[in-house]
Amino acid sequence: MQPLGFQLKGEYVELNQLLKLVGVCDSGGAGKALVAEGVVSVDGHIELRKTCKIRAGSVVTLGDVSITVM
Repeated sequence: MQPLGFQLKGEYVELNQLLKLVGVCDSGGAGKALVAEGVVSVDGHIELRKTCKIRAGSVVTLGDVSITVM
């Protein structure tokens, strides 16, 4: 698994934007498509809300990528 870290600059980041910001996909729209496919998990649970608020301490996984939000 490829571990990545993401440092929040505010209270939260939307899930589709997080995927774009860490480089997993090229755009927020592509991030929304990945979430809609049901291939993204937040803290071990499949997440289907494209703009789910991701806060510090969450772990987002997609395939072999694991993103820890700090």
